[in-house]
Amino acid sequence: MKKIAIIGGGIIGMTLANYLDTDKFDISLFDDEKNQATKASAGIISPWLSKRRNKKWYQLAKDGAAFFEKMKNDFELTEDVYEKCGTLFLRQKSDLIELEKLAIERKKEAPEMGESKRLSEEETVALFPLLKPRESLYLSGGARLDGEAYLSSLKKRAQKRGVKFYSERATIARALDKWQVIHEGVTEVVDDLVLCPGPALKELLESIGTQVDVKPQKGQLISFQTDFETKNWPVLFLEGAADIIPFQNGQVLLGATHENEEGWDLSESQEAFESLTEGVKSYLSDTKLIDFPYHYRVGTRAYSSDFSPFFGPHPDFSSLAFASALGSSGLTTGPYIAYLLSQYFNHPEISWNSSTYQKDIKNYINIEKTGN
Repeated sequence: MKKIAIIGGGIIGMTLANYLDTDKFDISLFDDEKNQATKASAGIISPWLSKRRNKKWYQLAKDGAAFFEKMKNDFELTEDVYEKCGTLFLRQKSDLIELEKLAIERKKEAPEMGESKRLSEEETVALFPLLKPRESLYLSGGARLDGEAYLSSLKKRAQKRGVKFYSERATIARALDKWQVIHEGVTEVVDDLVLCPGPALKELLESIGTQVDVKPQKGQLISFQTDFETKNWPVLFLEGAADIIPFQNGQVLLGATHENEEGWDLSESQEAFESLTEGVKSYLSDTKLIDFPYHYRVGTRAYSSDFSPFFGPHPDFSSLAFASALGSSGLTTGPYIAYLLSQYFNHPEISWNSSTYQKDIKNYINIEKTGN
């Protein structure tokens, strides 16, 4: 049996630990649990009406959203983790018309989008009672995912599969045709290695002579604990403002910020609270939501210069794979990326080809001639 180590226990690492074949691999996962984006996140799984022009990214996000039904069944995800609740888009009337046309067109290739329907002012308020009366567009296939609950659920599942967890920071080194993983003064030698620690990928790859295009981005969410009956509310995409993500038991999340200059900082800021709440006030019938008790969720995302994710085997080492730069759509794309990586290791007889989803990975790395 081969040994494989995963560094990074976020959405990619934890999903990968559950899809790797335990008949082929002895699996270890290392994560110091600091700055983790997934644990701080809650996301809307609804990429179909994105205006991003990057066709490869859209294909990845579309297939990532479709993958959730398989994953829900594979991992027996409960509704507090993942739930198909529908998505509500609030836009100006002329923009809603264009958005509805886009929905009709894209559903041809994405049936998982579900039904799209223009809602009247009254129908919008009936679906989401906190809103001022205004028209909207509803997609029945939209869903929500709680990042922290997802990680907790999958960690328990992975432990039952025999995956070993180390809540420690790890470094790496080449060891002939294998890899050394060094943690707390202990050196483990493994056959295969997967690096998915968000922006910390930069430091790890530099240690083996590979420069990588990835930077940290701070993200803050505000989580309100309300007395609203939120169970059947859809998630909201607002124009030019924060998204609103209701969960069960009255929890309503507002977010998120995208703070490129703050890097690894995890402090909670009043500026984030004010910018997120001010942005949604014009959509709400009153400010009661903002008066409820709240707490922050703060994490560090990774992003690349072209704001696209990258993933796959290292060009020089078939036993090393990495993934990063998922940005704010990581909850949509991360699980599917993890599944693709699991297939690379589980089925080495199948050649790796991810050109449908990304540019050549060499666009994001620079291998030093003097590297190991």
